[in-house]
Amino acid sequence: MPKNEHCSYINHLGERCHTHSHSSQYCYWHDPEITKSSPETAKNLEKHARDGGMLHGIFLKNANLENLNLVRRDSKLGFDLTGADLYRANLRGAHLFNVIFIRASLMKADLSNANIHCAHLEECNLLGVKLTDTKIEHIKIGNKLIQESSAKVLEEQGNSAQAKDFYEQAEEIYRNLRKTSEHQGLFTLSGPYLRKELTMRRFQEKRCSVNRLSSKVVDLFCGYGEDPLRVILFSWALIVFSSFFYYIFGLRFAGEFQVFSFDQTLERNVIFFFECLYYSVVTFTTLGYGDFIPVGLSRVVAALEAFTGSFTIALFVVVFVKKMTR
Repeated sequence: MPKNEHCSYINHLGERCHTHSHSSQYCYWHDPEITKSSPETAKNLEKHARDGGMLHGIFLKNANLENLNLVRRDSKLGFDLTGADLYRANLRGAHLFNVIFIRASLMKADLSNANIHCAHLEECNLLGVKLTDTKIEHIKIGNKLIQESSAKVLEEQGNSAQAKDFYEQAEEIYRNLRKTSEHQGLFTLSGPYLRKELTMRRFQEKRCSVNRLSSKVVDLFCGYGEDPLRVILFSWALIVFSSFFYYIFGLRFAGEFQVFSFDQTLERNVIFFFECLYYSVVTFTTLGYGDFIPVGLSRVVAALEAFTGSFTIALFVVVFVKKMTR
């Protein structure tokens, strides 16, 4: 059978590689059987990219790409390596600013001292990637890692064991990104990575288990210590919620029992609601002026609100200081 003159690789857009085939139906870069370990591989790849060669889906497993320079200085878009396989590739010291690695594999690749500022890593396999002193500012990994999405699908299919494995992988990736961010002082990045790391750990617990439930509560309450705004929103929600209880069950003021009633005027009921809101704030902050006194079931609500309020205020201080001192 005659050998094809051009590479047979066709990408996800239906575009075909026009590079001359090498020793098979594929070109040198798309042939999965060729190990690109030559010291000249990086320079040859740079030339291939700058000559307009297709980079989609190229096979670079175990490739020696140290100090590779794929920075496109004449364009706002970086070189597109969508779907490329760089498993265990040596990318130490590589310049990959704004390069597109969407749906690619960087599994166990060595990116030590590399520059991947603004790189597009959506749905990219980042498991085991080495990021020692790697510049990762403004990288884009998307809302979910590929392992995270796969775990969700497996959970829906009832395959909890395999889903847990993928969640463990996602946790490892987020931990790696967090540690790299913290090492470089990029705390605006490390905070969200920490939340995702702990979320992946939570998903590994059994549904309805105490550990999973308590972890979810902490997430909702303060975003695992990374979101002071959540503490404020929870505080106001509790204050307003408690106000309605006082409004319905009543308070005592100057020896007179006050409660919502349809027999009262609208103006009087509105005024009393704001009085209940005032009392709720005073109770939540544990000020206790003593002008209003809870009665009946209002006492239970007041006790719970005061206890929760003292805890929440302390938590807010800790979370706020943690964020501001970074």
